[in-house]
Amino acid sequence: MTDPSSTNPANKIKPYGASDKSKKEEVAQMFDNISGNYDQLNRMISFGADIKWRKKVLKLVQEAKPKSVLDIATGTGDLAILFASTKAQRIVGLDISVGMLEVGKQKIKQLKLDNRIEMIVGDSENLPFENNSFDVVTVSFGIRNFENLEQGLSEIHRVLTTNGQLIVLETSVPDKFPFKQGYRIHSSLILPTIGKLFSKDKRAYSYLSESASAFPFGQKLCEIFAKVGFRKADFFKQTMGVATIYQVYK
Repeated sequence: MTDPSSTNPANKIKPYGASDKSKKEEVAQMFDNISGNYDQLNRMISFGADIKWRKKVLKLVQEAKPKSVLDIATGTGDLAILFASTKAQRIVGLDISVGMLEVGKQKIKQLKLDNRIEMIVGDSENLPFENNSFDVVTVSFGIRNFENLEQGLSEIHRVLTTNGQLIVLETSVPDKFPFKQGYRIHSSLILPTIGKLFSKDKRAYSYLSESASAFPFGQKLCEIFAKVGFRKADFFKQTMGVATIYQVYK
């Protein structure tokens, strides 16, 4: 089996650092703990930019004109809800956190989208779908939480249809002054402080900051996509490089 830390240095960073639990178990526990105010803190920490980034993902999905879309690490369903505006006949949101999914289901119910979006508990590294099941797979701020990055990406490759697309929105690190320095201050001081003040889980937002800094991005991540069998990968930096959108083809 592939050493999960060989392509994902962030794998060595776990939310709580317990020796008797896997990263996967700790990530599920962490998101269950912060699910109640996750959406509000997300807006606060990104200064609302995450909304703009997701709309760009939506545009790419719309251009692909998929009949079926799978949103992995769907959390509270923000992307899945946006996809209801497409002509996709099947929209599935999958997450390992029951707590996050419950919040998402309530949002979907309030919007009367129950008949458009299916929310299910599932493991990104062992997807409960047949080969060639989805025209588009999306992951928003989730792949750095995979325990085994290559295994998770291989599973995505498996369930995508031929010529299907994987669209990823993930954190990255700016490489130019003064954005690089500003990012360090934000990630090492501001993000953990906001998390400690407004979240009942004092460790969660420190973990999110640490894992974001350690995760491969840009061309390095594109090389990993190629390694697991994707034929082409493009990436587009967002907001001076604090996030990146990847468009990857099977």
